[in-house]
Amino acid sequence: MTRSLHLVDVFTDRPCAGNQLAVVTGAKGLTVRQMQAFAREMNFAETSFVMADGQVAGGWPVRIFTPREELPFAGHPTLGTAHVIRHALLGGRTDRVTLALEAGLTPVFVERNREGELYWMRQRHPTFGRRLPRRLVAPVLGLSPTDLDSQPIEEVSTGLAHLVVPVRTRRALERIRVDRDALLSLVGGLDAKSVIAFAPGAHGAGHQLTARVFVDYYGVPEDAATGSGNGCLASWLVQHRYFDEDPIDIRVEQGVSIGRPSSLHLRAMRTSHGIEVRVGGGVVDVARGMLLAARLA
Repeated sequence: MTRSLHLVDVFTDRPCAGNQLAVVTGAKGLTVRQMQAFAREMNFAETSFVMADGQVAGGWPVRIFTPREELPFAGHPTLGTAHVIRHALLGGRTDRVTLALEAGLTPVFVERNREGELYWMRQRHPTFGRRLPRRLVAPVLGLSPTDLDSQPIEEVSTGLAHLVVPVRTRRALERIRVDRDALLSLVGGLDAKSVIAFAPGAHGAGHQLTARVFVDYYGVPEDAATGSGNGCLASWLVQHRYFDEDPIDIRVEQGVSIGRPSSLHLRAMRTSHGIEVRVGGGVVDVARGMLLAARLA
């Protein structure tokens, strides 16, 4: 039994940058154990599996795994999987693909601009959770409380909870050295198992912020590009009027510190129904092959 394997880079316009993703199509019949084993074998931040050859109840059923466990939602797998479905399964004949994730139906659409094609996802309206004191969070990141901004350190979720940590300067952000045991202890008592720290400014032109994301809980010490986390960040920015404006339409740089420069487009605005959040970026094909499913543990 063979299935198609696609390797793509997400939140970039060139190969070997952005965040790596493995996508398995035709994954119907694979067990959870097999999918988890293959995600551990790939050892990317996430690996996704397209579980049918067409839409079921309004969306393409997709499951997402980190090297350690399954996730209900994640950003770069959503965009990267939509790209693979669009080109490998639909022949590029549509600019809209809806994924049926555990977190719910997630539409992805394509927008064309001078940079080429950008894939955009609309995330769920955010929910805001616990706030933590700077004195508790700063040592976990190897910083002092004065390195952190006075605005709230807060749990936010648009489908997957993240702890949003505002840092005063990019220099301080670059100095972060995570105490892994302390981080695991911190997130053990939170809904958020991932920390997204951010600061104003960036290396790349046209970017307003730099972010770093730490996900030791899921087996990823630092993530190259985090669509779910940046959706939470976009929600936080609007909620706390970080830019003194609403709506926001910005770009965030991530992954530079680990040699995987990534560019994430964030759009968010306050509406009568809540904060509307969209996260976008480029997707690049890297390689294709076959998964020898019968040999998986």
